Amino acid sequence: MALSLPPGLTHSEVAFLCEMELVTVVPRQRLESIPLLRGKTPALRPPHRADLPLWLALLLKKQRRANIVPPPWLHPASLAELIHRETKVDPEKFSAPPPTPSRARYNLPGLAHRANDDERQIFSPPFLPSCTAAAPAGYLPYHWLEMAETLLAHAADDMPVPAGEIRGLLRDLVEVRAAKMRAGIGSAGLGGDGFLEMTGVGAVELAESRGFVLGVVDGVRKIGASAEASRREEELEAGDREDDDDDEDMGI
Repeated sequence: MALSLPPGLTHSEVAFLCEMELVTVVPRQRLESIPLLRGKTPALRPPHRADLPLWLALLLKKQRRANIVPPPWLHPASLAELIHRETKVDPEKFSAPPPTPSRARYNLPGLAHRANDDERQIFSPPFLPSCTAAAPAGYLPYHWLEMAETLLAHAADDMPVPAGEIRGLLRDLVEVRAAKMRAGIGSAGLGGDGFLEMTGVGAVELAESRGFVLGVVDGVRKIGASAEASRREEELEAGDREDDDDDEDMGI
């Protein structure tokens, strides 16, 4: 018997996908390049920084062979700025995602560089370095929440300030964005234009809001179907009354 699973991805599944994101590490030991499906990893030479997939960085961190550099958007000043922007500057919209880099600016592993496509844009992880040390502050990448949770759980000693301070700011940011998501979905579905701007919403936020969104959509659909059925009944009743009036006029 097949199990009925909820649609979409769970929190743990989204966190697993997040492990493909690139993060910056400071190696503590030398390590040669490793061939992977996506291409070879850079050779690690202390104390030079290198960008690695999160899953590999966590493995080296656990073995005490590297330290993870937190992305700039995870610093307290950047999180405080994001909270201020979400609550005071533009409370109706989510913070914009980081700008898309070009191949000419980033030396991305596993990608061929040709003269005629240096300016071609790369739009999705793990080839979008939005969680590395070179990522801009003041922007939230697609996997921002699960990335923050993973780094705080496994690399808290690499954070620029005590982990509790960052967790408090993240909690405030999550609550602000969750309230904005609920309000936006409710206004868009009930009495609104049916449109909700989702630019800047993260992967975990989408996964956790899927049930609420589907409930609102289903409720709106039922309301619309009920209103349509009532309208048809009124039209039929009006037509029956007109037929009765015609019969009376004809003396039938």
